[in-house]
Amino acid sequence: MVKNFEDLQQVSKEGVDNAMKSFGAVSKASQAIAVEVADYSKKAFEDGSAAFEKLLGVKSLDKAIELQTDYSKTAYEGFVAQATKIGELYADLAKESYKPFESMLAKAK
Repeated sequence: MVKNFEDLQQVSKEGVDNAMKSFGAVSKASQAIAVEVADYSKKAFEDGSAAFEKLLGVKSLDKAIELQTDYSKTAYEGFVAQATKIGELYADLAKESYKPFESMLAKAK
């Protein structure tokens, strides 16, 4: 009976340790994602403001259309790159949060 209780305590301790490691990984990855989103938002706002200022100084419709087209293309490419980067960060978050439980699940098999 004592051995079973000690085994139960050990398994419980490992479970709590793994949960804390997983929580730490989620916390760290969430912070990285928040920083990336904030940096992208700031850059997108600055780029949009700069494009608007350039647009105000344009003398012809053709030049305005050219500036708007260039800005749209650049903004879209930046968004796609950022979305890819955020997707990779979320994938890493999932892997890192699962990693502490891998050994525990291997033992259960």
